[in-house]
Amino acid sequence: MVLNFSDQEIQEIESVGLLHDIGKIAIDEAILNKPGKLTDAEYEEMKRHPEIGYRILSTVNDMAEMAEVVLNHHERWDGKGYPRGLKGDRIPLQSRMIAITDTYDAITSDRSYRNKRTDLQACEELRKNAGSQFDPQLVEPFIKAVSAAGLTGQ
Repeated sequence: MVLNFSDQEIQEIESVGLLHDIGKIAIDEAILNKPGKLTDAEYEEMKRHPEIGYRILSTVNDMAEMAEVVLNHHERWDGKGYPRGLKGDRIPLQSRMIAITDTYDAITSDRSYRNKRTDLQACEELRKNAGSQFDPQLVEPFIKAVSAAGLTGQ
């Protein structure tokens, strides 16, 4: 799959990449920084952040499309995501892209609950979840882009 985006579309994807977790501003810091596994109630609270982000961005002129991408960035290819349980191509393309990049970033960054893993391990995890969590047509182009940037050697 070749992704031919205009410069404006690339800028919009970059912007939504920066804003996709804006809804976490309303999530209790104790939940965001918890070193261990979240309780069911804490996880339910955390799952609210896409809808909160959607509401925040929806109030800003010219951000309606970005708001929609933010709302759907935790949807899964197999329909088991949240908040709406969208499946496959019903998930906006940009949301599917953000899901992959966000997961890659999460895996390759230190978190309060675990140490970062290597770029190679992150790519393996993405491949393992292609077709379930992630759009299988987007995983390999992402990994090729990461490889071209020289990130998968670690």
